[in-house]
Amino acid sequence: MLHLQDARLFARVAATGSFSEAARQLDLTPAAVSATLKKLEALLSARLLERSTRSLRLTAEGTQFLDTCERLLAVWAEGEAQRAAGGLQGVVQLAAPSDLAQVWLTPWLPAFAREHPQVQVVLHASDTVQALPREGLDLALRYGALADSSLAARRLCANPRVLVASPEYVREHGMPQSPADLERHPCLTYFLKGRRHAQWRFSRAGRVVQVKVDGPLATSNGTMVRQWALAGEGIAYKSRIDVLPDLRAGRLVPLLADWTPEEVPLHAVLLSHKRVPQRVRALLDFLAARFAALEDDEGI
Repeated sequence: MLHLQDARLFARVAATGSFSEAARQLDLTPAAVSATLKKLEALLSARLLERSTRSLRLTAEGTQFLDTCERLLAVWAEGEAQRAAGGLQGVVQLAAPSDLAQVWLTPWLPAFAREHPQVQVVLHASDTVQALPREGLDLALRYGALADSSLAARRLCANPRVLVASPEYVREHGMPQSPADLERHPCLTYFLKGRRHAQWRFSRAGRVVQVKVDGPLATSNGTMVRQWALAGEGIAYKSRIDVLPDLRAGRLVPLLADWTPEEVPLHAVLLSHKRVPQRVRALLDFLAARFAALEDDEGI
């Protein structure tokens, strides 16, 4: 196990290039520094330093280990600063799809704010997939497969799509009995990255069916699709988590319940699992706990 004092010692040796100078700065003996370096090399089964009579040089393994030590020291220093300041502080830039933001994050985030009053959460609610570094985002919530494999991801919950309509719509137009029946119904579609999502997929008993749907209303905003469905304007194919309160209240009803819809699991993505500020990690853990509880309660 790597201890904080060992990480600090190795970083100081790398910075000074000298056992004796590192020992002086840390108020240790050169022999103690040398013994710690030998212990670390034995622990890692790797040579960390090339030693000569005049200098010390990091090996490739030593350079990689130095990065680990610096990350550990940075996290510790941030934690100490936050404790001294009385808790987490700073700004977290969070992006989420519009429906998810409205249905769940809007009521949840005030609880996080009360728990961490010195952290400001800036919520960007948009159905446009935003690039984290370019937009200055710390964290983003996204549905489905992640196209950018360079991002670090954490699964928050399962999330099947569900075919829904309002009770008023079903009374007036009837309930489809098969995916093919959707071709005769006005379907509410949306655009993402300039492409209209009008191919809806279902499966049953190993058989996969893809239906091309159409309708007079389409949008690039997921919240509008839900609102049109609530108003009885047509059938929507939504993430179940987005319409869960409407299903609970009976404002929307599920259709084709004997067919299995697509899965679009919800993930939190960030630039890296390394050097994550504690305020960002705290928000991520907060959201993960909320979505996990929702998944357990609702079987999402």
